[in-house]
Formats: sequence, structure tokens, C-alpha cells
Amino acid sequence: MNNSPRSLGPAPTPVAAPELTAAQRATLEQLRTADGPVRVGEVADGLGLHANTVREHLDALVDAGLATRTRAASSGRGRPAWLYRAAPAEDATMRAYAGMAIALAGHLRRTADDPRAQARELGRAWAHDLTDHPADVLTHLREFGFAPVSDESGIALTRCPLLDAARRYPDITCQLHVGLIQGALDALGDTDTRPVLIPFAAPGVCTLRLESDGAGADADPDSDDDRPGR
Repeated sequence: MNNSPRSLGPAPTPVAAPELTAAQRATLEQLRTADGPVRVGEVADGLGLHANTVREHLDALVDAGLATRTRAASSGRGRPAWLYRAAPAEDATMRAYAGMAIALAGHLRRTADDPRAQARELGRAWAHDLTDHPADVLTHLREFGFAPVSDESGIALTRCPLLDAARRYPDITCQLHVGLIQGALDALGDTDTRPVLIPFAAPGVCTLRLESDGAGADADPDSDDDRPGR
């Protein structure tokens, strides 16, 4: 796939680790052994390197899909610091899942009375199998391979674990992801939040909004703009 700046939507979740320098591997190891998200300075202290050097390594890991970056909570004036954490280890069977997702989406489109609704229910059931521990939605999204970044407009999904299927069958695959997110909310006991997914919303991202059940309650859940990236 061409991931040029003009392409809409997220990047694929990597299926193989890119080649890293020794310094980048050491930085990644610091993230993987940390108890939670860490600031640049904490990683720099652990490695004995200058913060600017470590920031470059961290940003390279984010670009490679091996780490995620989110803003810390605001604590006063100035822009909050970035927090970094290691992305989940890649599953060697991701390619097989991607192929299966394409076949499944095509089958649903051909045979289901309501393919989108059926895809949401399948996604919800899939999430119940994957979410074996309570955690916030961002944590689950990271574990699912979406590399989420929270901002003022919602949650930007910068990676897609089933991007090939989403581009071929966006109406089906993106609804599977909606169900997956709803299943993660189910695991938290949250019955008041509805995920609204805007596929291929902008270059590099899909956008997820978590709305209260009353917000846009009259909206058609199948009305999302499922545009494949251009």
C-alpha cells in the first residue's frame, strides 16, 4: 500500500519488527521494562543519554509502530509533556488474520441480511475473547494494535490491524472494529458509551469518538462515511 501523505486513514499494524540501531533497541527495552508510560527524561536517565538524543530514538520507535506517544495530563501552564510506552509485541500470525478478515468480510457482504450489523456483533464477541482483564479503552486499543493517540477531537487511530480488509471492504471491516471497541466497553461495564468511528478521516488516521448513549442517539449507526483511503 502507498502510505504517501495524501493517503487517508491509518498505517497498517506492522507484522515484522523493522531493523533497529543498538541505541533504538536499548530505548525500546527501557520502555518495555517500565511500569507504565514514561517521559523522555526518565528514559534518558536510564540510558545515560541526552534527552534530545533519546527523543529522536523514541520518535523513531513511534514511527515504526513499536511505541506509542500520548500527552500527559495538564498540570498548569505550558503544553503537557509527551508520554511514551512500548507497543504490544507483534503477533507472527497477523498476516493470516488479515487474510481471514478479508474472506470473512466478503462472505458477510454476500450472505448476511445486514452485513454491517452482523460485523458489529462479531467484533463484540471477538472483544469478549480478547479482553481478559479490565482496563481503560485506550489500553485495549493499544493491545488491539490501533496505536491510539488521544486529542481534543477524539481518539486518533494511527494503525490498523486489518487495513487490507478495511480498504477492500470498509463497510464491513470498520463495523467489525466498532463492535470490537464496544466489546471493550462491555468489559468495563460501560453501557452508556457508544463508539462512533470515522474511517479514513484524514491522512494517517481514522477517528474514534466515544459518545454518551444519548449523544446522537437518533443517528443511524450505519451512517459513518466508510471511505477507503485515496
